[in-house]
Amino acid sequence: QIWKTQQWPQDWERSVFIPIPKKGNAKECSNYRTIALISHASKVMLKILQARLQQYVNRELPDVQAGFRKGRGTRDQIANIRWIMEKAREFQKNICFIDYTKAFDCVDKNKLWKILKEMGILDHLTCLLRNLYAGQEATFRTGHGKTDWFQIGKGVRQGCILSPCLFNFYAEYIMRNAGLEEAQAGIKIAGRNINNLRYADDTTLMAESEEELKSLLMKVKEESEKVGLKLNIQKTKIMASVPITSWQIDGETVETVADFIFLGSKITVDGDYSHEIKRPLLLG
Repeated sequence: QIWKTQQWPQDWERSVFIPIPKKGNAKECSNYRTIALISHASKVMLKILQARLQQYVNRELPDVQAGFRKGRGTRDQIANIRWIMEKAREFQKNICFIDYTKAFDCVDKNKLWKILKEMGILDHLTCLLRNLYAGQEATFRTGHGKTDWFQIGKGVRQGCILSPCLFNFYAEYIMRNAGLEEAQAGIKIAGRNINNLRYADDTTLMAESEEELKSLLMKVKEESEKVGLKLNIQKTKIMASVPITSWQIDGETVETVADFIFLGSKITVDGDYSHEIKRPLLLG
């Protein structure tokens, strides 16, 4: 019935947010992360929509995007980035790790629907998603009770299995408009030009020269801002095999580092991964 009418029951559109404290001052909102509880019954319908979207995921997303895709995982991208780092060291190339400020929470819904249409996704599917988002409400629950229900204006839904897929389409639109697929900049490996690797919003850029890498970064930054996503310059890092000049973007310096945590794994400029072997042994 929902598929036919494209209308969702009200309780399927609602989410309960529970704040979980992180480290630091408990009085600071930024020191909390939230988990979202959604209707269990709604997950059946969401699973059906996820299956319907799968053909578009396979058709529209390139191999360099491994985030939340069937048969792919973080291990694939960790292995890929280590392999690329070996080549970068050998040929003295540079890599940039991009960090977004609250990427999933800043998605513009109206732009998202246009992107889905542009990627050829069935209007019926898009309408179902639009109606789900149009009626979504949330409440915060703490040990002191619950807030009133409020509407959510931006971002993909927390706790929803469709959100990673929808964000991947959003990110792909950015990369296409930045011209990454056609760009000559990149690292040539096995006859193929590779200038980016992605796992949802975790994005890595690579290029032959410092100038090309900075050009790629500025293009991605510009196209991201057009759809409401902002780079976190303080957490965006460069890993350089050779000394490079300091980069200034919007008055902030992009830091050059010797190591970086990528998808939970420590990537080092010198290729030493002994710490990755020692860590589980110490935990054991």
